[in-house]
Amino acid sequence: MDLNKVFILGRVTANPELRTTPGGQAVTTIGVATNRNWTDKNGQKQEETEFHNVVLWGRQAEVASQFLVKGAMVLIEGRMKTRSWTDKQGGQRRTTEIMAERMQLGPRPMGGGQGGSWKGNGGAGAGVDKKSGDGIPSLDDKEPEIPTINLEDEEIKPEEIPF
Repeated sequence: MDLNKVFILGRVTANPELRTTPGGQAVTTIGVATNRNWTDKNGQKQEETEFHNVVLWGRQAEVASQFLVKGAMVLIEGRMKTRSWTDKQGGQRRTTEIMAERMQLGPRPMGGGQGGSWKGNGGAGAGVDKKSGDGIPSLDDKEPEIPTINLEDEEIKPEEIPF
């Protein structure tokens, strides 16, 4: 039995842009950065960043373009896909992407202007303790429902890929 499954939890590297295929299907590609931290044999803390290209289709693409912004945290579940093509100079090119099957938005920010914010987050200070303004939620604030989208049943046709 073979398995092609990927989970990444990271931050969006640029604001997503929604496109549509000639057939009318919504698609967006986002970059997601993930970090790995470890201590080397000399006791020095090390950090390594990986950048992933993620392709989202249909309603999932629409939600990503509506709610995600640069710096927002996102959880992606999907599969790896490698594409090959010939560039304008006749050279063979390859790229590996994550084809998203599920997306979950990260926590909504506690204050305005901080990294990880969603578009339309209710304005600066949404969810911040009004007395102290320190980003600690007040007791009467409720956690927002974080949408999860599952598009396992949607079929993506290679001829509809716009790139």
